[in-house]
Amino acid sequence: MEYAPGLPITEYCDQKKLKIRDRLELFIQACEGVQHAHQKAIIHRDLKPANILVVEVDGKPVLRIIDFGLAKAITPAADGKSLFTQLGHLVGTPGYMSPEQADPSVQDIDTRTDVYSLGVILYVLLAGLQPFETRQRQKQPLDEWLRKLREEEPPRPSTKVSTDRDTSTTTAAARGTEPRQLVSLLRGDLDWITMKALEKDRARRYGMPSELAADIQRYLNHEPVVACPASAVYRLRKYARRHRVAVVVVAGLVLLLAAFSVLQAVEVRRITSERDRATRITDFMTGMFKVSDPGAVRGNSVTAREILDKASNEMETGLAKDAEVQAQMMYVMGVVYDNLGLYPHPQLLQQKAMEIRQRVLGPEHPDTLKSASNLVDVLYHEGHYAEAEKLDRETLDIKRRVLGPEHPDALVSMQNLASVLADEGDYAEPEKLYRDTLDVQRRVLGPEHPDTLRSVHSLAVVLEREGHYAEAEKLDRETLDIKRRVLGPEHPDALGSMNNLANVLKLEGHYAEAEKLLRETTEVERRVLGQEHPNTAISTYNLGAVAAHRGRHDEALSLLRDAVDHGLPPSVDLGMDKDPDLKSLRGDPRFAAVVAHAKERAAAAAQKPN
Repeated sequence: MEYAPGLPITEYCDQKKLKIRDRLELFIQACEGVQHAHQKAIIHRDLKPANILVVEVDGKPVLRIIDFGLAKAITPAADGKSLFTQLGHLVGTPGYMSPEQADPSVQDIDTRTDVYSLGVILYVLLAGLQPFETRQRQKQPLDEWLRKLREEEPPRPSTKVSTDRDTSTTTAAARGTEPRQLVSLLRGDLDWITMKALEKDRARRYGMPSELAADIQRYLNHEPVVACPASAVYRLRKYARRHRVAVVVVAGLVLLLAAFSVLQAVEVRRITSERDRATRITDFMTGMFKVSDPGAVRGNSVTAREILDKASNEMETGLAKDAEVQAQMMYVMGVVYDNLGLYPHPQLLQQKAMEIRQRVLGPEHPDTLKSASNLVDVLYHEGHYAEAEKLDRETLDIKRRVLGPEHPDALVSMQNLASVLADEGDYAEPEKLYRDTLDVQRRVLGPEHPDTLRSVHSLAVVLEREGHYAEAEKLDRETLDIKRRVLGPEHPDALGSMNNLANVLKLEGHYAEAEKLLRETTEVERRVLGQEHPNTAISTYNLGAVAAHRGRHDEALSLLRDAVDHGLPPSVDLGMDKDPDLKSLRGDPRFAAVVAHAKERAAAAAQKPN
């Protein structure tokens, strides 16, 4: 190697009395030189002022980095063996050596060890002393220096200058300033940059000399620096590593006491909350059955409808202090109204329940999604198909993302969407949705699960509307057998399947069998669901259509009028005059009167607020 005359970088800066800015600009050159060595896959491992010489060329300082005798190749040697330091030997110069160099068990020395050494050099350039150097510059025993390197955090450069009064005046003079001004200049960004380069944890250190140089350049340009002071959490973690046993014992006791206190507080709060909530629900439920004017009853029985109406009117004020309970009660009562076919009450209640849960629990909470699905159901039953489709698509997207595409609740939304689309007159997409849903439900839930049976039932309806009567009849019979066995012959779902099967038989021309099944269905529905339920009205209507087709016009008109007067859905009302089974009645003025009455009801229902 060529002979490089010059002075160590620290001596040159002191002799020339370079200011802090000039020292930093010169130090950036040193970082760039070390970075160049790293790019050539070489780690110096012995960086110190004596190995970074400054010579003047044309009156300008130029750096020469020398003495690569301890350098190490980053990449493996030609014979495939890495050039590791022999275990147990220290390589480098005490004072400038990185913590990992001082640890004989660490063999994976990387470029960050040179960053640490550069940090020490920067420390000396700024503060005049090494981080662990004493005021009197006494030489410390090696074991004492190693202990400090492992266990102690060095003082910041500004702290070093302010506490070392014996040398602070000389140090400041060599930098063309006063001690107090030097401390002020170092405090802040330069402290942070230097301490980041001197981090014992390599992961928190600058990764490369170029990163250290870039942060110094940001300081010179008056830009925000990347370095920042270590957080209190980080300092606490470092302290804990040095005093593990004591910290573990104290932390265990503190955690034990804290956990006991928290559990006690949580339990007391839970008991108090549940007690208050139970009291609110009890008071509300008691009020549902309380008659404000006993004389108004005059011995008459109070119907379930009257109780529900009274409770729904008092819901907003009676449970205003507990939004979650209020939403839950609205949801439950909405389901009850829906099951009884009492519209539009369930829509109003489910709408409010969903809005409260969106506000209190969030739009992706399971209870919020449950309210949305029930609102879709109600909108569908009322014939508001466009609103139901829009809400169900939004709900289905959230359920698939939050719960997963095969979650039972997501499959229910797929069922709802298919039902809405089918009643809008589009059968191709509903058929595919039902078949896809069924494939998953049979595998995940089993063939006899209520949701699976509902999909089979609905698929049969779509196939029926598409004219695939044989396949629809087969599915309806299979579903009806399972529902009668699993749910019971008088369960509403079993009755729905009976009605569907009768409708398919009617379309296939098996009117005698269809009539027998419809009479059985209507009789049970009137007893179980009540005369006013929409399902009862639909079965009555279908029975009237069969009677008309078989020539019993008086009976048919009586059944049709009964269906219209007792909850026939508007969608059926509007299609009555186009029903092919009622063709034989179209010349009868009595039938025209029934159709007109049905259309009046449908128009009135359409004008009701959603």
